[in-house]
Amino acid sequence: MTISTVRPLSPRVSGAVDDPFVAIGCPIVAHAARTVLASFRNESGDAVDRAEVRSILIDLASRVAHPPEDGAAVPVRAFGAPLARRLLELLRAHLIDGWMTSRPPNPDDMLRILQGVERVRREVEPDWAEYFAARLTGPDALELVVEVAHDLRSPLTSILFLAETLLRGQSGPVNAIQHRQLGLIYGAALGLSSIASDVMELARGGDRLVDRQVVPFSVLEIMESVQDIVCPIAEEKSLALEIHPPESPQRLGHPLALSRVLLNLTTNALKFTDSGRVEIHATAIALDRIEFSVRDTGRGITPEALESLFQPFRRTRARNEYCFSGTGLGLAICHKLVEAMNSELHIDTAASKGTRFYFELELPPVDAV
Repeated sequence: MTISTVRPLSPRVSGAVDDPFVAIGCPIVAHAARTVLASFRNESGDAVDRAEVRSILIDLASRVAHPPEDGAAVPVRAFGAPLARRLLELLRAHLIDGWMTSRPPNPDDMLRILQGVERVRREVEPDWAEYFAARLTGPDALELVVEVAHDLRSPLTSILFLAETLLRGQSGPVNAIQHRQLGLIYGAALGLSSIASDVMELARGGDRLVDRQVVPFSVLEIMESVQDIVCPIAEEKSLALEIHPPESPQRLGHPLALSRVLLNLTTNALKFTDSGRVEIHATAIALDRIEFSVRDTGRGITPEALESLFQPFRRTRARNEYCFSGTGLGLAICHKLVEAMNSELHIDTAASKGTRFYFELELPPVDAV
């Protein structure tokens, strides 16, 4: 689908009197704007005039599709920045959802639209940096950090979607070098998205990390998925990456939480291993219990680093200290996820001899239930 670069005739000429969104001039963006208007609910509880919401949406969507001429449009912030920011966020989300559930346009058109969203976002709040600095030193600083982390996930989702579209060859064939590079882009964006999620979940106390209801899943499929995601990182560092699934992989448990722990631990192991291998094991130690472990042949963890390994928002003493980031969010989240699944994360490590993270989970076989 090609994005029109010519604005349509006015509604009176085209006959679209009842559809003001047609003036946007881009069918893809116009459809997303209509969807936002139909489903919009004001979370703040304040009364918002529907005609005002429609007016803001048309202005935002038009700016996303076509950069306005100087002085040709009312500034977005005149409508009220908080509402405009929320509507722009919903517009971006519906655009991506639409691309994922139907045949997407070509990458050039997707990139042009996403760049338009970012351009309009800067127009909505041009003084965001000053606003951010003022709030960061105030009593609602933690709330602001969560808000920023939430905003980060939206463009990262766009990057993940575009990289995955290219990897699947939906926009044409890619060669081996391009495939590896796209894999690295996908892995990096996924890691950043996970950090944003970590900030939000830790700030909320970590009480929503795991769903209460267990579901059937395949341990093998989870391990293969983790392997596929991090494989470009292993190839880039010439590291062997092995998975060792259990004999009976069909289990009942919390697959999303388990997948996230294994992905975080494996990514970290690859980061701190310069030569050798990284292994992911799932070993049945009883009919309904499996021990999971991620082992590397890296540098190991010093006793000093072990003391605060699971503490979030810590400062590292050295640039190469063993942690997911300067804040230590990744291991803190892994620790909380494992605890939420009624287990405990353990470590075996020694300097220059590698590290092994492991934990046991009660996962009844599906055929035994």
